[in-house]
Amino acid sequence: MFPRLKNWARTAKRDTVAVYLAARDPRVPWYAKLLAAGVAAYALSPIDLIPDFIPVFGYLDDLIIVPLGILLVVRIIPAEVMAEHRAAAEVVIERPKSRGAALAIIAVWIVSIALVAWLAAGYFVRN
Repeated sequence: MFPRLKNWARTAKRDTVAVYLAARDPRVPWYAKLLAAGVAAYALSPIDLIPDFIPVFGYLDDLIIVPLGILLVVRIIPAEVMAEHRAAAEVVIERPKSRGAALAIIAVWIVSIALVAWLAAGYFVRN
């Protein structure tokens, strides 16, 4: 069961990226682009219709809304265009991740938090 679930998750991730790529393709009709952009934005957004901290229902929207949206977009986009974007999505997903960039972003966050703490401490000590 777990390999099948893992395969489904990998396919959903690939199709989410493929739908995002299809939303930017000039060969895709405008209504499909609009729906594809909405589905990709919802899937990749940290803001959900039902927040994830609500037990069961928080993840239920991700398990129902996103796959149904992807399914609808895949049905209205021409098959050859979607196949091309799925192949491109595979390449994007398999691309190596940059640990250096991740460390740089973490460093910027640490410096920013330290600066805010230092400024806040200076403000509250004076008052």
